[in-house]
Amino acid sequence: MKKEIIVVVNKTFEETKVAVLENGRFFDLFIERQESEKIINNIYKGKVQNVVPALGSAFVDIGLSRSAYLSSDDIVTCHNEKKVEDMIKVGQDIMVQVCKEPINKKGPKVTMGISLPGRLLVYMPFGDSVNISRKIKNKQECKRLENLVGELKKNMSGGIIIRTEAERAEETEIKNEIKYLTRLWTSIAEKFKDVKQRNLIHKDLNIIFQIIRDYFSDDVVLMHIDSQKELDNVVDFVKMTLPEFLNRVILYEGETPIFEAYGIKKEIDRLRSNKVDLDSGGYIIIQEAESLCAIDVNSGKFMSEFTQEETAVLTNLEASDEIARQLRLRNIGGIIVIDFIDMKRSVNKRKVLNRFRKATKGDRAKVKIWPITKLGLVEMTRERKKESLFSLLGNTCPLCRGLGLVLSKNSIFINVCNEIEKLKFRGDKNRIKIKLNPDIVGYFEKRKSKLEQLFNIEIDIEPSAEMLREEYKIIF
Repeated sequence: MKKEIIVVVNKTFEETKVAVLENGRFFDLFIERQESEKIINNIYKGKVQNVVPALGSAFVDIGLSRSAYLSSDDIVTCHNEKKVEDMIKVGQDIMVQVCKEPINKKGPKVTMGISLPGRLLVYMPFGDSVNISRKIKNKQECKRLENLVGELKKNMSGGIIIRTEAERAEETEIKNEIKYLTRLWTSIAEKFKDVKQRNLIHKDLNIIFQIIRDYFSDDVVLMHIDSQKELDNVVDFVKMTLPEFLNRVILYEGETPIFEAYGIKKEIDRLRSNKVDLDSGGYIIIQEAESLCAIDVNSGKFMSEFTQEETAVLTNLEASDEIARQLRLRNIGGIIVIDFIDMKRSVNKRKVLNRFRKATKGDRAKVKIWPITKLGLVEMTRERKKESLFSLLGNTCPLCRGLGLVLSKNSIFINVCNEIEKLKFRGDKNRIKIKLNPDIVGYFEKRKSKLEQLFNIEIDIEPSAEMLREEYKIIF
């Protein structure tokens, strides 16, 4: 079935949010904030700061607060050296492109293999081959595009990747894009010679223009923008690049905020929870860690009219679609382990795995899925190019420090008892005051007489909004 894509743009002073809906369902969310402007695909003139042979890598100063990481696999050199210390030297000026944003305490990852994406093609100045997207299935079309680009490439250097959007593109369109990308590379190369070290020499398109470049095809039926100024900029860009889509870019003039009108705000609010309810009554739990994400599938209230096996299969099939959608919405990357509900029959396991693989096909990040293990787990990896939505929208809780739990009221009560036990030997005072977080006061009030009897002292309990949940003060 042909996808019907709607792109919804919410532009404010502080941030730009872009939501992508496919066949009415919310699948992708992109957020760009002024204070944390993205740097992926930006090109810098960097200086090699350190070479680490033991890691097979180098660290490059590109003018940011943290040094960029450069793997030996991403170093471009004219020679055939295999050791990183022979490929690159400390103090050397090099041109690098950010291929992975800074995540947590890690600096950005960079590559010397520059790539300049267009709508139809990706130009690689240091490459040599012509490759074509695997998503173009028509063999005749593949052959036409490879022959066309191969012929045009005879008069230029560099390599080219033919994107999915190039399918059925006219020869003139492809020629114009090659001309644009090669001119862009020439200006970048000249700028590299002129600018000083640790400087930005090419900035990638902002998030809205990237969406136009990467998503706009016959599938897109509407791009709704709630800012007149941003609409004018988009119209100018679409006129130059995709004039046939101009009538699909429309200003949103409703009184209800655009994300509320499309039901997107509620869905974004739900992304803060690690529990995702399924229509059947089942649910999934998503637990993100720095290097691993664990997803658990539960049948919940759902019970099929048939067997336990049938209940498991139906829940797992529904969960497969939702997990694929949540990975995209939350931008979860790295190693992911999914614990589907146990199934006994091999045919059912294959059915669920095939459904999950099909559900992830629309994902623009690289996804690799392994077969279900003996423990009923599905192991997979998803390309991580930037921080997850969870990291962007929030910070680690200072109380639980990311554990997801805080001390119980009973645990705090025991801690206070132990503290009083220590303090009672320091003098002969027979009255104390205990300051507590208001949420804990009620629990202590019920046990006040027990405390007084236990330690043979009079106790005043005082709520204090300044106290964190686990904090307390004992005052003589």
